[in-house]
Amino acid sequence: MDKTVNRKHQNIESLRNIELFSSLTDGELHQISSKIIVKEFKKNKTILYEEDTNQLMYIILSGKVKVVHTSSDGKEIILAIHKSNEFFGEISLIDGKTSPATVSATEDSLIAIISKNDFYSLLFNQSKVLEQLLQILCSRLRESWKRIHILNFKNASQRIKMLFFMLSYENSKKTPEGLILNIPLTHQNIADMSGLTRETVTRILDRWQKDEEIAILKNKYIRLNSKFMQKDLNL
Repeated sequence: MDKTVNRKHQNIESLRNIELFSSLTDGELHQISSKIIVKEFKKNKTILYEEDTNQLMYIILSGKVKVVHTSSDGKEIILAIHKSNEFFGEISLIDGKTSPATVSATEDSLIAIISKNDFYSLLFNQSKVLEQLLQILCSRLRESWKRIHILNFKNASQRIKMLFFMLSYENSKKTPEGLILNIPLTHQNIADMSGLTRETVTRILDRWQKDEEIAILKNKYIRLNSKFMQKDLNL
């Protein structure tokens, strides 16, 4: 098979797994595939800078990115982590304002890029995509509310536990030993997402490991044991 044809076929298969395009036919996916540019971003490479005037939407074909806002005192706060089959950058295309956060690759990532004109053409011509986009944006809004709820907890342990529960909704796997958060999390990641210091996170996780409530696995995944799951948030 010709390399160009094979690449287009791979792009179509990748797009088929994107929630935004899940209701489209092969022909419709082929039309989208002809309008995208695929770029590779190495780990730690910045894809989109905060306050950039963005004219593109980005779809993660493989890899993972983090969305980070830097506060006035220089502290980074992780707003979201997007993985394969998810997308970002659409907000700026819709409201015409600058990017609200910086997005960078947390591992080598393959990203499909769609221009603003093609993005709007897609929405206007494919009502199914518009409906999916609205559903996804509503879901993200609800997730933002949950993150605000986390920051309202004064107790540090409550914040981390609520964060783990929130992450478990879409990034977990049940095992006989417990619920595994199948997303790599460093102590700094957890601190950035919960508004705590890394030292505080380390102290709490060390205590939970000692009490056998959680287990830190080799791949930086965290297993929430039954003892952890049975404990309520009023720690």
